[in-house]
Amino acid sequence: MHLGITHETRYHYQPAVGNALHMAHMKPRDTEDQRLLSHTLSIDPEAAQWQASLDVFGNTTQYFSLQTPHSELVVTARSVVQTDTSAPIEMADSSPWEAVRAHFRYRAGGPYDPANEFVFPSAYVPWHTDFVRYAQSAFEADQPVFLAAQALMNKIHQEFDYDPNSTEVNTPTLQALGQRKGVCQDFAHIMIACCRNLGLPARYVSGYLLTTPPPGQPRLIGNDATHAWVSVYDPKLAQWLDFDPTNQRLRGEDYVTVAWGRDFGDVSPMRGVIHGGAHHTLEVAVTVEPLGIE
Repeated sequence: MHLGITHETRYHYQPAVGNALHMAHMKPRDTEDQRLLSHTLSIDPEAAQWQASLDVFGNTTQYFSLQTPHSELVVTARSVVQTDTSAPIEMADSSPWEAVRAHFRYRAGGPYDPANEFVFPSAYVPWHTDFVRYAQSAFEADQPVFLAAQALMNKIHQEFDYDPNSTEVNTPTLQALGQRKGVCQDFAHIMIACCRNLGLPARYVSGYLLTTPPPGQPRLIGNDATHAWVSVYDPKLAQWLDFDPTNQRLRGEDYVTVAWGRDFGDVSPMRGVIHGGAHHTLEVAVTVEPLGIE
């Protein structure tokens, strides 16, 4: 499947911003199931300096600075991505979740596994026994880690309400767990926290999802949004397994992966430091559309 993505971020400042430094995670990754065909990032007003580099997780981070006064900033990322359906997971090959936990348990002189850094707490994913209590019913004894994570995904989807007005970008994950509602960022953080508190490596994935308009209705331009889901690692398969608790499904060819990290803080689409602009508003418009390229 070929997908075109337009991601526009628009800031309005009052009073004007004198100068600013921003960083963005908007360039999709190349993965086994996804190939980036093109990508552009336009900045208005024009950036005084711009550069791109790879962060510690292999994500492209784009940095730019503005050194003239401006009351509006518009950043538009346009990408074309080719996605493929992931290979099916053979349940017989998936490790029991207890074996995954044992693999990542610290022992002196043990072998290093890069996925180990996704076992520990992070800014949005704390240690707390409430996550263990919530997840326990999904993790049956000797259950393959794929099925256990899938059961946790189903549990979150069924027991939480999607409510865009219930949380903010910095709402603590423990609070979202307690109120049983939130958005995709909250659901991903809760699932990751449950896995890590049980000793399993899990990472936060940001990207896009192709949505389907109602029958007979046109696709609305700018009506989509960024999305977030979860990857859980199985060392026996040497594979990250992707789960979307918001939509209760596995990742498919209608998903576009942009970046992954320990939590949202590692991969936020855009953030920055500004001088001035005491009051500002933010508008984000995302369009994901099939391109019909053969």
